[in-house]
Amino acid sequence: MDPLAALSEELAEIDGQVADIFRALSNGFQKLEKIKDVNRQSRQLEELTDKMRECKRLIKEFDREVKETERRTDANTHKMLNEKKQSMVKELNSYVALKKQHQSNLENNKRVDIFDGPSEGFGEENVLLASSMTNQQLIDRGNHMMNETDQAIDRAKKVVQDTVDVGTETAAALKAQTEQMSRIVNELDSIHFSIKKASKLVKEIGRQVATDKCIMALLFLIVIGVIAIIIVKLVNPNNKDIRDIPGLAPPAMNRRLLWTPN
Repeated sequence: MDPLAALSEELAEIDGQVADIFRALSNGFQKLEKIKDVNRQSRQLEELTDKMRECKRLIKEFDREVKETERRTDANTHKMLNEKKQSMVKELNSYVALKKQHQSNLENNKRVDIFDGPSEGFGEENVLLASSMTNQQLIDRGNHMMNETDQAIDRAKKVVQDTVDVGTETAAALKAQTEQMSRIVNELDSIHFSIKKASKLVKEIGRQVATDKCIMALLFLIVIGVIAIIIVKLVNPNNKDIRDIPGLAPPAMNRRLLWTPN
């Protein structure tokens, strides 16, 4: 029998769900390495990220259950549960690192060289051979090409700066949204955990109420039996089949005199 199931059904159930997610992550990353299309790789990474979020939520719930059972378990059992949790966290972190590696490779594949530009007009301009140009024409041509190069560099710098600004704003927005989503997930986990505890408490109260009802019914039957015995004893005091009730005086006997005066 699974030792976790012997301790708590919730712990055993969470452990099984986490194991299923780890198997799905392992198969998913193996499948990701075989995918060549960038868009399909991105979709596969999103699915794996969702599974890792679900796994993180389950590990948090496992930790809460461990803390709940700490008062009912000995030191060795509590140590075993903590080692189990640490093993889950370590395996999840390995998949997170693997996901970051694939994400970095995917971004490198999508990166576009912003310095690639059109080369229109260079064919016609190079038709004029240098041997047929005067010194002044060569100087003017060189100055013109240098001006075009400076303008191209300025445009590239502007594009880079705009890209950096957009990236900074996007990173800040993503960080804020990530923190907000993390808070929402934590609140949902707490609500889910509270609902489970409330359900268990309602079941325990229901069992206590049922037990109290059984006790009251038994006491009622005992009282009815005692009352019935008292009534029968009063109605038929000479009935020897019914014993006297402790604390209840037997009926008074008729007084008979052995000698009667004339």
